[in-house]
Amino acid sequence: MPSKYRGIKRFVFALAALAGLAQTPGDALAAASDWAAEEQVKVRLLAAGKTAAAETVKLGLEFDLQPGWKIYWRSPGDAGFPPAIDWTGSRNLASGEIAWPVPHRFSLFGLETFGYGDRVVLPIEARMENPGEALSLTAAVDYLICEEICIPYQANLSLDLPAGPESRSPEAFLIESFSRQVPGQGAERGLSIETAVLTGSVEAPVLAVTARSETPFSEPDLLVEGPPGFSFAKPEVTLSEGGLLAEIRVAASGVQEDQVLEGKQLTLTVTDGLRGLEQANIARFAELPEPEGLAPLALLGILGLALLGGLILNLMPCVLPVLSIKLLSIAEQGGRERRQIRASFLASAAGILFSFLVLASAAVALKSAGMAVGWGIQFQQPIFLSAMALVMALFAYNLMGFFEVPLPSFIGNLGAARPGKGGPDRGLLGNFGTGALATLLATPCSAPFLGTSVGFALSRGAWEIYLIFTALGIGLALPYLLVAAAPGLASWLPRPGQWMITLRRVLGLLLAGTAVWLLSVLAVQVGMVAALIAGGLLFGLGLVLWAGPNLMPKQRLATPAAAVVLALAALALPAGLRTESALRSDAALESAWRALDTAAIGALVRDGQVVFVDVTADWCITCQVNKKLVLETDTVTERLAGDDIVQMRGDWTLPSDAISAYLASFQRYGIPFNAVYGPGAPQGIALPELLTTDAVMAAISEAAAPAVAETATTEGGS
Repeated sequence: MPSKYRGIKRFVFALAALAGLAQTPGDALAAASDWAAEEQVKVRLLAAGKTAAAETVKLGLEFDLQPGWKIYWRSPGDAGFPPAIDWTGSRNLASGEIAWPVPHRFSLFGLETFGYGDRVVLPIEARMENPGEALSLTAAVDYLICEEICIPYQANLSLDLPAGPESRSPEAFLIESFSRQVPGQGAERGLSIETAVLTGSVEAPVLAVTARSETPFSEPDLLVEGPPGFSFAKPEVTLSEGGLLAEIRVAASGVQEDQVLEGKQLTLTVTDGLRGLEQANIARFAELPEPEGLAPLALLGILGLALLGGLILNLMPCVLPVLSIKLLSIAEQGGRERRQIRASFLASAAGILFSFLVLASAAVALKSAGMAVGWGIQFQQPIFLSAMALVMALFAYNLMGFFEVPLPSFIGNLGAARPGKGGPDRGLLGNFGTGALATLLATPCSAPFLGTSVGFALSRGAWEIYLIFTALGIGLALPYLLVAAAPGLASWLPRPGQWMITLRRVLGLLLAGTAVWLLSVLAVQVGMVAALIAGGLLFGLGLVLWAGPNLMPKQRLATPAAAVVLALAALALPAGLRTESALRSDAALESAWRALDTAAIGALVRDGQVVFVDVTADWCITCQVNKKLVLETDTVTERLAGDDIVQMRGDWTLPSDAISAYLASFQRYGIPFNAVYGPGAPQGIALPELLTTDAVMAAISEAAAPAVAETATTEGGS
């Protein structure tokens, strides 16, 4: 217990003694029981009056503890139990309720407990059955005292108060002094709670409380009492406005994984020394305020960024497989009429825009349902990965000449248009599908300006989402629209010839490589065995398409039937064969990296550490590029290995509400995402999507600089 508060309590007891001496000799008899003494503590029962004159009688349970020993508050925390009184044997007593003064926090070996040391009086309000008659009290007090060891005791106390006119006892001042330390509504103590909401995620909620004081806070703390099965960590406290405002964050966790804190009753006790405020709350997640109207020029700026981000997305490695298909399409259109070329590229652009509108609709629906939204989150679903691997495999087999009429017929229309019979009309759906596929494969990539525009869109309303996603689609479709506007550009490529056969096979291998990459991501989600089975089925599909017509020339439906069975099996089996080993754990992280723990960042920064956060996923190609070209270079690796830096990595390969909430706190809804925290940047410095060594080193230097701020930060309790 802080020495200044121990001194205050001693002063209170001294005043009580003086008050007793000030009584007249006839009043000097104490209204108190005998002490029940043990080696470490003694306990007695007090009364504020010498008679039982009213309907309620003010009592007190006094503990006098040896130095270092403590008793517990009504909610002891991670260990212990509070004093309890059995009034059996009392006469003329209807009830006796304990009121609990502001406790002290004890932090030991990672355990957080609450209680009292030195001397304390627990005020008690006793209600009489028959007011005006004598009151006889018999109290069996069970309590636990702890130092390095804990000892349970029982004290048997008795006190008789005769009937008679109201009179004040020498102990009244002592009981009243501790009664004033019982947390109330706050106004009488100059305290108030302005906001109390949940942040973070359902799995890892963080209670954020803003408290205000009429006089500067000294050592604010927050004690949280919740439903059984929940524990609450030591709070992080930030003071501002000259110490008048305290922002308090407390991480919560449930004993069972499926326990949910939202909607549960909480009792919040804000303390500051001997002052306290108590308030009941229902745990609710913060609702984002309705976004204010956006100035037209600002909206135009965001749309410009979205257009540019979509255009740059064409240069990202995610879109390469689709561009390769379109490249072949351009080559195959040599000598075709301008209107046919224009129709082909307009169909591809329409496919891109249609897909972006579908993504926008999905984002609006998920937001309306209160679910997490983000750029590329469909790659967290095994069924999507299986479907994309199947489509990539079919494209690859088609380009390598395994089949000319793809099965089923819908997939056939996704091939590039071919001259000759069927003409361009038969290829329009295929070109539309090429554009749609370009959008789907672009979503695991993040380009410059893309994160800003997507983050803005997903933090706003439905019409902004549709508007900005449309601009992104136009940006991605610009190369196609350019060729549609100037079909003569297609004539720059050589005329169709033997070289195209080699090109088709090379591009087919590129698409097969994309299918293998998708299967590697699938392995993380469903397990290596399930992913290998899917790969084997896709390989078998290729063999059937290649050799089936020759092995079974008379059975015209045998090859299509076998291909359909293998394709459906490759699509559906992986999700059904998910294994426990596929579930990631923190131990899977490289030894140099810790799992992302947002609740620990503040404490690390206060200790002078720099925290480098990397949010990544196996399906995020831009993330892998950042690792190879920047994060794993000698310069950056050596700096991140410094004693003053803690590396944290959040893996978003699988869905995670905690990571989604963390990204949203920076108005980001896609990855890669990197941030650097430190004494010079306690709120974090967000880095661009495409990292550079200079940007990383500069952010680390800025974050490592000593803080120059007026805001005081301290940890709750003492």
